[in-house]
Amino acid sequence: MALLPEAENVDIEDTVLRYLDGEFDLICVLGPTASGKTKYAVKISETIRQMSAEGKIVSGTGAEIISADSRQVYRGMDIGTGKDLGEYGDIPYHLIDIADAGTQYNIYEYQTDFEKAYTEIIGRGNIPVLCGGSGLYIEAATCGYSLPDVPANPELRAELEKEDTETLIRKLASLKPLHNSTDYDTRKRLIRALEIAIYESEHPLTHRTNLPKRTFFIGTLVSREERNERIDRRLDARLEEGMIEEVQHLLDSGIPAENLIYYGLEYKFVTLYLTGVLKYDEMKKLLAIAIHQFAKRQMTWFRGMERKGITIHWTRP
Repeated sequence: MALLPEAENVDIEDTVLRYLDGEFDLICVLGPTASGKTKYAVKISETIRQMSAEGKIVSGTGAEIISADSRQVYRGMDIGTGKDLGEYGDIPYHLIDIADAGTQYNIYEYQTDFEKAYTEIIGRGNIPVLCGGSGLYIEAATCGYSLPDVPANPELRAELEKEDTETLIRKLASLKPLHNSTDYDTRKRLIRALEIAIYESEHPLTHRTNLPKRTFFIGTLVSREERNERIDRRLDARLEEGMIEEVQHLLDSGIPAENLIYYGLEYKFVTLYLTGVLKYDEMKKLLAIAIHQFAKRQMTWFRGMERKGITIHWTRP
């Protein structure tokens, strides 16, 4: 079992001052699910506000949080994605509730929307704080290069459909590092990932001018045991809060079950329960296991970022 990274004390005020001195151009809070990312990003934002009020930085300087969560972009998917919007208080947030449930918002759209939000926050004289656990979204925001808007290729998809899943995974691995992200919930996701990877291999990437180039990464760290306990408690709470009813409402609104299964985790397993594929206890058990595994893959992704030379300052929030 891989060792957890060493925790360090992150001085938030010093980090803010270094940002204002131009040492870096984005503060990013990342971490696995149930590690306290949002609360920590809000803490940073409130510290910036307090520093402004005390005259330590320019009066009126504030912070705005940009979400890096691949499912919180969808309207109506609130409990299952853990939006917990009340945690933000009056701190402005972006890239939450910007797409209709049932659609497939993609990484190209995210990078474009991130760039717009980031540029506008800077233009207002505020400090952007990126917060999330979707490693692909975080890298899209901080990589500095433009991702292509990959068009659908029906002919290619038809050819890929003929292959078995293991063959598709090997093909994808031959085109790009997988960062242990091959556990796609559906073949549909896997085929789309291959479609994008093939397109990118044939179309050189170009650099964007308005993406951050010097990000200060802070990782929220909890032990595996504590993380899994939090996941289990949170799952119980979400079920009590009406997560099943939320998914039923989405189905009743006309969203096909396949589209909800595409989103994975809560939406996959609750949909399988509501459509009679799983019994309740079976759904809950399998979902808990899947979220534990998901959190582990998130940490694997972030450690992979470190192996590529990115420094993440891990701290216990």
